[in-house]
Amino acid sequence: MLSKTLRFPAGRYFYFVHLMLAMMFAGQTVSAQDETTLTGVVMSSSRSTVTVRATDGRYQLFTFESDARRPASLPAGTRVRVTSTAGEERAVRRASEVIVLPAEAGANDAATGVVPAEVRRLEREIERQARRYNVGVRAGVGLDPELILVGVHAQVGPFFGNDIYFRPNVEFAFGEVTALFAVNPEVVYRLPVSARDGRWAAYVGAGPGFNFVHQNFKRDGDEPGKRIDFGEFKSDIGLNILGGLRYRSGMFVELKTSVYTEVSPTLRLIVGYNF
Repeated sequence: MLSKTLRFPAGRYFYFVHLMLAMMFAGQTVSAQDETTLTGVVMSSSRSTVTVRATDGRYQLFTFESDARRPASLPAGTRVRVTSTAGEERAVRRASEVIVLPAEAGANDAATGVVPAEVRRLEREIERQARRYNVGVRAGVGLDPELILVGVHAQVGPFFGNDIYFRPNVEFAFGEVTALFAVNPEVVYRLPVSARDGRWAAYVGAGPGFNFVHQNFKRDGDEPGKRIDFGEFKSDIGLNILGGLRYRSGMFVELKTSVYTEVSPTLRLIVGYNF
């Protein structure tokens, strides 16, 4: 039976933490809280966004504050007055109040205008980010031992508030003499260093890792598939600790380490995509 030892030396631990923190806080921005009011016609709306065409013809995309005062539905053509503050980017503002106004002649005609493609793209990205269920793919490298890894994951939530998600994933990793299969039922927490609907979000997480490793050796000149098998099969349970940056486009980058295990890589560098 394998002994459960902490195999992550202090020096490497601090190196991991420094890398994780640098990745999380790179690009952090501070938004001005200037409150403005805009009157216009709703062009499109969803659970998380509303796009309004202002009286001067410009298009503005809004997301909603968690305590925003707004109607249950905002059909296209509805005339509204939106009170908002600046978000992390000029193209998206955060609505704190949406008031329905009496309709004016031609309001429905105004709602048939063409929303700019850039605004539509932002709508889709914010809606994808707000989904309660996502699936994705991942790839990367493992260090000590050196492995190439691929995997899939799902994300469900939030639970117990707005920032905690359950994100189980499965990883397959292959090296010169090592093959790894890992099942990781992890939980991640979105750090409140950016807006929930911002262009990026930093997160940390942890969870058990169920690791299965097989090691063998192939001599030069052996036929494909012919390997000398030393019977090196190991399995154990460790603790995964991770941190990363998730972008609204669906991409994410992540650092992960495993402790209390002898068979998984010391450090994993992962790039992935959420659909």
